[in-house]
Parts: sequence; C-alpha cells; structure tokens
Amino acid sequence: MGHVNPKGTRLRRLIRGLRDFVDDLAGTSPARLAIGAFCLVVLVFVVLLSLPVSYEDPEERSLPNAVFVAVSAVSVTGLTPVETQDYWSDFGVGVIILGIQVGGLGILTLASLLGMAMSKRLGVRQRMIAAQATGTSSLGRVGTLLRAVFITVLSVEAVIVLLLLPRFLMRGESWPDALWHAVFYAISSFNNAGFTIHPGGMEHFADDPWILLVIAASVFVGSLGFPVIFIIAVYWNRPRRWDLHTKLTLTTSAILVLAAFVLQLVFEAGNPRTLGGKDWAQTGLEALFMAIMPRSGGFATMEMAEMTQASHLVFDVLMFIGGGSSSTAGGIKVTTLAVLVLAAVAEARGTTDATAFGRRIAPTSVRLAVSVLLAGASVVFVGTIVMLTLTEHPLDLVLFEVISAFATCGLTSGVTAEAPDSALYVLSVLMLVGRLGTITLATALSRYSRTRLYRYPEERPIVG
Repeated sequence: MGHVNPKGTRLRRLIRGLRDFVDDLAGTSPARLAIGAFCLVVLVFVVLLSLPVSYEDPEERSLPNAVFVAVSAVSVTGLTPVETQDYWSDFGVGVIILGIQVGGLGILTLASLLGMAMSKRLGVRQRMIAAQATGTSSLGRVGTLLRAVFITVLSVEAVIVLLLLPRFLMRGESWPDALWHAVFYAISSFNNAGFTIHPGGMEHFADDPWILLVIAASVFVGSLGFPVIFIIAVYWNRPRRWDLHTKLTLTTSAILVLAAFVLQLVFEAGNPRTLGGKDWAQTGLEALFMAIMPRSGGFATMEMAEMTQASHLVFDVLMFIGGGSSSTAGGIKVTTLAVLVLAAVAEARGTTDATAFGRRIAPTSVRLAVSVLLAGASVVFVGTIVMLTLTEHPLDLVLFEVISAFATCGLTSGVTAEAPDSALYVLSVLMLVGRLGTITLATALSRYSRTRLYRYPEERPIVG
C-alpha cells in the first residue's frame, strides 16, 4: 500500500479550490476576474521595483516611485516622476520593459490566461473572457485567436527591432547596446507605452527621420487594436470584406492624425520654443510625429510645457479620444467618437438610425458610447479637482497631465516630475482606471444585469 503524502494532498486541494474560485468568478463576472488579475500583476511589479537591485542608487529607494512606475509600465502609460535611464538600474529597466510587454497584452487577455493556467484548458468561460479581449463573438475560434495575439505582438515587435537595429548601429552604438535599444523601443512603441532610456527622450532622435518614422508607425499600428490588425491581415487586398469596426477605426484615426498634423503646423510652426526656426522638412517630420503621439504613444520630440495653450487644448481632446478598441491605446476610443458623431448626424438629419458604410449602428452601441464619454469625462473632472488641490500648477498643465494619465498616453506637461507623493498616488489611480476602462469597472461593480419585463410610457423631455 503506497504512502500518501499529506502535503501533496493539501497542495492539490488548494490548487483545485483556487481553480474553482477562478472558474466561478469567470462565470459570474469576467470583468472582476480581469481587474483582479491586472491588480495582481501590478503588485508583482511593485515588489520587483522595490528591490534594492532595481535602483542605480539603492539609497534612493522610494515606494511612491515604485508604485507609480509599476502602474505606468503595466498600464502602458509612460508617465514617470524620474529619469528612467538614471534612476533605475539595468535590472530595474528590464523589469519596466517586462511590465510594458505584459500590460500591452491587455487586462482581459491576462484574465483569460489566468483562467487557462488554473483550469489547464480553455473552457467556455475563459473563451468568453478572451472574446471580450479580442473583440470577437465566435467562442470556438478564441483559442486560436489568443495564440494569434501573441504571434502578432511578437512578430510586429520583431519587425520593428529589425528596422531599428541597423540605424542604432549606424549611430555608432555597439551591437549589444544597439540590440537592447532596438528591443526596448520596439516594445515601448508598439505597446504605446512611451518609456524612453535616452537623455531627453525622443528629443535625442529629433533629427533622425528613420527612427522617428519607424516609432511613429509602430505606435499607430499598435493603437489600431488586435481585431483591426487581424481583419487587415486576412483581407488586406479585399477592403470590401472589412467589417464596420475596422472601417470606422481606420477612417476616424486617419482624420484625427491629419487634423492633428495641420493644427500642429498652425499653432507651433511659429513658436520659437518648439518648431519655430526649423527648416520645413524638420518641421513637417516633427509635426507628423507629434500628431500620432496623442493616440496614446507618449513619445515627444519637444517639451509639452513649451507648446502653446491652443496646442495643449488640441492634445487634451486627442488624448481623451485615444486609439482603437481592444488595443494598447487608452482614451474613450476612436469608435466611441465615431458612433457619437454618426448618431448626432442622424439626429440632425431627422433619420431614425445612425448608419455608416452601408451598415446600421445598433442603438445599444450609441447608448454605450454615451456612457463611456460621460464616465471618462467624470473621471477627468474629479481627477483634475483633486490634483489642483495637491499641486500648485495652473489648470492648463494639470488638466493635460490628468487626461494623459487617464488616457494612458504618457505625454507630460512636467506636473508628474514635480508632484508630491500624494499626487503620484492620485495619478496612479487615474492610470489604473484608464487602463481598466470605465465600462469594465462598471461591469465589475454590477453584480447582476437585470432585464425589465415591462416598459414605462414614453414621454420626451425638452432637450437643448
């Protein structure tokens, strides 16, 4: 008769209990599981960045800085109160780039992976989580789709590395340094993180068109979202087969980038502190680069505090909108804006339905877009008031920083670098809320979804 190991039995029971708990949580509220997984990941990186080995000077260890940078990395924001290359050791920088890579996969994908790890298989409940993460309703294909997400991320980042590596070598860097910088900026740009490890950030490469254009393209592609990338990859030569979400995302994104480019030229071409005094080629290059960054890229070739207030307002709006759904970008998302505009146009024309590209937009999508807009605006409003009480900066700069944190963009007006510890914690919460998403939080806080079996009589209040 074999000997039964009581410790092994208890361990198996513990694992089984944990797996059942995750399965139950996935069934009742996938959003709560996603939030739990995300917070757990953040906690892990806080611990790693709190280790003495993570600091260039261990005597400068700071819990507020460790918490802030861990949240900023995992939420792929890019805001930081310290100079990354000076404050953190090589180990610390490695932890940050790992946090960016993990965070870029998306909180719902992380929750799905947690469910897979616990159950050793991709069940229906985990497929539902992954379906939310990847924007597909076909549960049977989600297992393949999740693998495609990882393959896509690694493949795109590998291409970016291959594009950046020769240029870093041409700039006189050694092979190890060039490879490390190529990998770092490939991960940071595709995941729309905005972290840099060179003095001055992207200003260090302001005169290098190759690096700027590659990073700008990487940020743009990463901000489109996995569903859009998949559709384009499959039907790249048949645009008519693209779904409505892909068409809306690409069209709205192109319009926003073009508008930002033109407005950058209008407001900054004559500003001697930013683009003024530079030749037309350099001005056009930096204007294009900066036009893409508010989508959540976070890189900057100029000091944001030196820009005109008109540019600040434009960037506030662009950062608040953000990038594509199910992408590494933040904000309320470009499809939310597109749906709201289409609904307003339909109302102005007196038509019943909002339409685009020969498709009717469901009323539930319009209501969801309104909810996302109001929730996002409310978070920014409250965050701005709190930050104004904790700092001595003017409204213009504080609002810019709050929107950048909420939209997980990472562009900074200088408020973060001078913020007290209490303000850093507030910005950390804003980054968490922005990355988790207002709708995901609302879903997690709602234990049950109820459907009324009756309807009240209709009456129209006076609007406008």
